Amino acid sequence: MDLFVKNYMEDMVLAKMPQIMAQMGVCHCEKCKLDIFAYVLNKMPPKYVVTQKGTIFAKLALLQSQFDVDIITQITKAAEKVRKKPRHGETE
Repeated sequence: MDLFVKNYMEDMVLAKMPQIMAQMGVCHCEKCKLDIFAYVLNKMPPKYVVTQKGTIFAKLALLQSQFDVDIITQITKAAEKVRKKPRHGETE
């Protein structure tokens, strides 16, 4: 039995990002996507669970409805920040 720790918030955020980014006209480059992803994860509480492989989708469906509004709100805020000031041209 393969058990592992998973932060389901990551999956929930990633599932919603593309649609919101498209609606807002945000750049889809890797840097902008990761900036939005990191911003949202820093604002949302992590949802860690211990699970077996294969049970991820069932647990994700249960948790997702609770956080939809908060996730959409945070992705929208992050996308607006990135759209106004993208960092994809910066070198680090």
